[in-house]
Amino acid sequence: MKLFLCLLSACCLTAQPNSFEDAQAFLKTYCQSCHAGKSPAGGFSIDKVATKASFLADTHAWTRLRTRIENGDMPPRNLPAPAPAQRESFVKWVNDSLHTEACATGISIGPNPLRRLNRDEYTATVQELLDIHLDIGHALPADGAGGEGFDNAAETLFLSPLHSEKYLETAKLATDFAAKEFKSRERVLIAKPGPGVSADQAARRILAAFLPRAFRRPVTDADIAPYVELFRIAQRKGEAFEPAVFFAIRAALVSPSFLFRTEPGQYALASRLSYFLWGSQPDELLTDLAAQGKLQNPDVLRPLIGKMMRSDRSMTFAKRFIEQWLHTRDLTDERTAKMGEELRGDMRIQPVMFFRELIIRKMSLLNLIDSDFTIGSNLLAKHFGLKLPLNPNSTSQPQWVALPKGSNRGGVLGMPAVLTVSSYPYRTSPVLRGAFILDSILGTPPPPPPANVPALPESAAGAAPKSVRERLTLHRANPVCASCHDRIDPLGFALENYDEFGVWRDSDAGQPIDKGGLDRLKQDLTAKKDIVLRNLANKLLGYALGRGLTLKDSCTVDQIVDKVKQSDYRADALIEAIVLSAPFRQELK
Repeated sequence: MKLFLCLLSACCLTAQPNSFEDAQAFLKTYCQSCHAGKSPAGGFSIDKVATKASFLADTHAWTRLRTRIENGDMPPRNLPAPAPAQRESFVKWVNDSLHTEACATGISIGPNPLRRLNRDEYTATVQELLDIHLDIGHALPADGAGGEGFDNAAETLFLSPLHSEKYLETAKLATDFAAKEFKSRERVLIAKPGPGVSADQAARRILAAFLPRAFRRPVTDADIAPYVELFRIAQRKGEAFEPAVFFAIRAALVSPSFLFRTEPGQYALASRLSYFLWGSQPDELLTDLAAQGKLQNPDVLRPLIGKMMRSDRSMTFAKRFIEQWLHTRDLTDERTAKMGEELRGDMRIQPVMFFRELIIRKMSLLNLIDSDFTIGSNLLAKHFGLKLPLNPNSTSQPQWVALPKGSNRGGVLGMPAVLTVSSYPYRTSPVLRGAFILDSILGTPPPPPPANVPALPESAAGAAPKSVRERLTLHRANPVCASCHDRIDPLGFALENYDEFGVWRDSDAGQPIDKGGLDRLKQDLTAKKDIVLRNLANKLLGYALGRGLTLKDSCTVDQIVDKVKQSDYRADALIEAIVLSAPFRQELK
């Protein structure tokens, strides 16, 4: 256990800086030869970070320095370099020092950049606005990950000419489809020309009802007028009443007021809350509460959060967050070609439903590490090789079930989706799995591998096949590789009882696998539960805010973590603490 605790924390790091003077000695040893004098390499001089005052005066210099050292970019390969333990100790000291300085004046609100709806949000919002169930977003460009690793981050949600073109095509597809659907027509066409009602008047009434929902805020006559004019233009070109109305609506669906989150005041909070927990536009209740000015009231927000999480719409939030946090979006057809579509679907939904149930049932987040329950189905039970107490009336439906003792399936690390995406398609990888634990679970990713890393040696022709452990042992004989593998591999080997698809096994290439590794890993992760919690809080806050976190946000994360710990690590307390945090509740003017 001591070995795992050492790997999961800084307890075994040598030469750990504990003062500003120690850090300066580190920089002089490994950085001064290139980054001092009149012409420092890259224009960066360590003189910029030579005083304690530089933590606030030149935070960017410290963060840039930390990142380059953390990623192994510095020192250059041909110069003496610190051992991995020294490197990590220095990075940790810088992070801790920056955090202390940033939080000295208390909680502060970070940036709130303008951001557009991402592909999933656009699709869901249009579907609700028009009451259609067509997947209109498949033709839109995919959104890259930004911020804390999610595709809803403002940093990546720019509007390119390609996006503009595709939004025009998608809006036309959606409105053409809605114009033919009875439910959609009933939803949109709430007025029509009749005795005493002109076409203009009917169109204005339709648009006056539609635009506030589309723009997620009240609208004025000045907001409505351009769309009424578009209706008139269409009619002058010979369009009948209904096609002319849908032409104006199509324009609204490519308007900046629709594509971008520009809502003012409490309407901004209504949208922030809705897109966080539902992945789509606010409903009537949220809009009414915003109009009444009640959304900043914690006594209103607390029960509202629970109500929103119990709604079926919260499955969208759980799916988008979990699949990006745990990388189970990568569970593609190619990777799982041997599986049927239904099993693959059950595998993907298992961690999603598990996380959502922890929130709804107000259970401990420590169940993510190990649990007596899981999400099961008939197909998952067969994949596990377990008998699960499924509801006999719905064995094919994923459901919350108790696990038999000693099942080794508790927590997310026993879920086949996680185990599959952290393996190669043809074999397990302790390196990938160890790196997954360090990155996704602990938030302490290993540095990228050096260039020209040799592949694992294959067994010689005619020789007995070697286990992954044996092949990695040979690989680590290279000193360049061993330094990082000493940290990564033991964590990955703790999951070696699971094959590349998460099926339990007792041996690999005829060699027995240590069954105790998994239990020790879970015990040690539980011992480091506050590190796991902090990483999850960072990820979820970044997802909720739709941007990368800043140094100042670490003070908010401190507050969130403290509140969750006070609630005995309840999952619902994490959601509540994020929604009630100052950055989340800030109002746009």
